[in-house]
Amino acid sequence: MKPHRAFYGNQFSLIFPVFEHYGVSLWVPEVGGAVDPTSEAHDLIMSVFGGMSKGERNRIKIRVRSAMQAQAKVEGRYLGGRPPYGYRLADAGPHPNPAKAADGRRLHTLERDPATAPVVERIFRSYLGGMGVFLIAQTLTGEGIPSPSAHDPARNRHRCGVAWSKSAVQAILANPRYTGRQVWNKQRKAEKLLDVNDVALGYETKLTWNDRDSWVWSDRPAHPAIIDEATFVAVAQRRARRGPTSQRLGPRTQHPYALRSLLFHQKCGRRMQGTWNHGHAHYRCRYPQEYALANKIDHPLAVYLREDALLPALDTWLATAFAPDRLHRSLTALDEAQHEARPEGDPLRATVADCDRKLARHRAALEAGADPTVVTQWITQTQAERAMAIAALGRTEKPAGPQRRLTSSRSTILLRASAACSASSPTPTQRTRARSTGSWDFASPTTRRPQPSLPKPVQDQPWT
Repeated sequence: MKPHRAFYGNQFSLIFPVFEHYGVSLWVPEVGGAVDPTSEAHDLIMSVFGGMSKGERNRIKIRVRSAMQAQAKVEGRYLGGRPPYGYRLADAGPHPNPAKAADGRRLHTLERDPATAPVVERIFRSYLGGMGVFLIAQTLTGEGIPSPSAHDPARNRHRCGVAWSKSAVQAILANPRYTGRQVWNKQRKAEKLLDVNDVALGYETKLTWNDRDSWVWSDRPAHPAIIDEATFVAVAQRRARRGPTSQRLGPRTQHPYALRSLLFHQKCGRRMQGTWNHGHAHYRCRYPQEYALANKIDHPLAVYLREDALLPALDTWLATAFAPDRLHRSLTALDEAQHEARPEGDPLRATVADCDRKLARHRAALEAGADPTVVTQWITQTQAERAMAIAALGRTEKPAGPQRRLTSSRSTILLRASAACSASSPTPTQRTRARSTGSWDFASPTTRRPQPSLPKPVQDQPWT
């Protein structure tokens, strides 16, 4: 193996003890055979290769980012990502790299979306006319204008799209790409320690906003503008007068939530957010403060549910559902409740299939003696549409591969492992908590046992 490609930084010192524990030999040509765990020279050599790998990775990152910065600034090139609301992707010709062009890759640019560009213009006009972001969201929702997530549901499957939100309006007002300039480097991927008290756990990659001074603007307009720069500057000045934004000092405190991402509010169907109030964990839903209510959704201003008021009843229910005499029935219900993926219903996949049929017809027309110039234009347009659909699929779908179902046998193994760790997990909630959506009724209709009543959430103020 090549050590400078296999290990990065201190990865060797973290992984090699595992090899040594299981008796696995690691053969490296640079040390003349197998790595000796007792040899200081071998350890030094592998550490050097780890540093070389880290340096090469940093050099590659700098070269790639420098090239992308030049492409965005000088050429105004569209470098990927979803198009902003008000724009749509358009074909910009073959890729300038001959190798990529031979593979059928093409450049893309932004063009005005005739359905949504007037909405963007109206949002800017309304804001400069004195309307607030919430009133704008309320007005657009009341008129039945689809929100960004409703207009493009394929890229926003995690959002309901029933109404315009304040954050959507604010994001549109703060986006400088509506002036026709290409803007790059607004965000970066930063590596954060998983645990500052245990650095051996490694890092996780998170998107982090860069300072506005670090944004890269194109030297000239790169796509059709929806608003002029004077309008954007005037909106930015009015937003700045709304008051200074708070600056958080130090890292955000991490609080544990036993039911994180598992609670949904019945009124709106949205996932409840974890929040820490008065020294206790709560789950809240503040739909009216984020989304317009012109669609007449009956929703209280705020709903708070205290965690320690919910867990005792939930623990009792879990202990009943997974009792020995009901274990098999509960695991069977879990297995049957899992949904199978149905890719045939995906509109993006349907677009790809339709493009494939068009390409077959175009080739048949070309072989039948049609005008090559006209047919070539058809093929080029269809290939561009197909490439855009495939790129959208890559952004919205998970990597292809068989999805492992949580079968009854696997559930039994997990429960037995959880029971073995019961000494460190004081409640059934912590032992049986599963990352899953959906609800199941584990009780048989004929042998239903009385379930403990759960506490009702308090509206408008936190529980103390």
